[in-house]
Amino acid sequence: MVLSSESPKLATSDLSFEQALGSPLTKQGIQVLQINLGRRCNLACTHCHVEAGPHRTEELSPAVLAQLLEMLDRFPQIRTVDLTGGAPEMNYGFRPLVERSHALGKEIIVRSNLTIFFEPGFGDLPEYFARHQVRVVASLPCYLQDNVDQMRGQGVYDGSIRAIQQLNALGYGQDPKLILDLVYNPPIPTDDDFRLTPSQGALEGDYKSYLAEHFGITFNHLLTITNLPIGRTRFQLEHRGLLTSYTEFLAANHNAANVSGLMCRNELSIDYEGNVYDCDFNQMAGVPAQTPAGHPVTLETLLAADSIDAIATVQTRSYCYGCTAGSGSSCGGALTD
Repeated sequence: MVLSSESPKLATSDLSFEQALGSPLTKQGIQVLQINLGRRCNLACTHCHVEAGPHRTEELSPAVLAQLLEMLDRFPQIRTVDLTGGAPEMNYGFRPLVERSHALGKEIIVRSNLTIFFEPGFGDLPEYFARHQVRVVASLPCYLQDNVDQMRGQGVYDGSIRAIQQLNALGYGQDPKLILDLVYNPPIPTDDDFRLTPSQGALEGDYKSYLAEHFGITFNHLLTITNLPIGRTRFQLEHRGLLTSYTEFLAANHNAANVSGLMCRNELSIDYEGNVYDCDFNQMAGVPAQTPAGHPVTLETLLAADSIDAIATVQTRSYCYGCTAGSGSSCGGALTD
């Protein structure tokens, strides 16, 4: 088991994340609305904390879509609309949310698995993304084929490469208005030789060099994301008897410098039923955001209050150490050098 030489060796078995911080984690002004449109997906990746797949049917309803569109219209402080899933493109409400966000001048992020481009009915997505200046954040957990296909399914690597080449042909990775970021996820541990996520800057250089040399591919940024013990990752860790030791490893490498940049502080995570969470990980763990009075928050709550700043503190759990360990982890990648 590898520990950072600069990290305190904590007695983590009974130490909560809030105790490590020394105080509750406070919410800041909300700028990001991250929306999980549903669990329908054309892939079933082994590391997926959403547990999405081709046989899942949960997705946004017309009523929740209407509430989300009202949120965008009513609260101009929302700067970024971050669409995820499942494959967000497959779920109800995707295009209305993109088009309303674009009309309002919001930054639009779509977390795409890329292979969706080759599914029937989705072939126009690259051009659609470019037309609406969508920032594409795409999972490519390694620049080598074997590692990607092992984590995401046979043939996914080849499909991803072809999809990136299509995006490059439209100007993604070169035009400053067409941003293409790739996402690295480490393999799920199979033994207790745990390691922190590699340096984002160094790994980005490796990705860019390899993909340019072998496929003529360019992209903007690499985002490194730590595997949190949630969803399929948690299941596999439990199956191998590693859940407790992995969580304690993350806690032992807690880096307080990452706390100020945690994504949960200035975002709301919305599920397809209109429930509100502090982050996507809490959403998947079933830990709703709460009002100061301790009541769960929904879109209806926020619209009735005419405020999206109705949450004072973030709900934390032991898996939050995954976001502060080492260089940190967020939907935007590492938090510190």
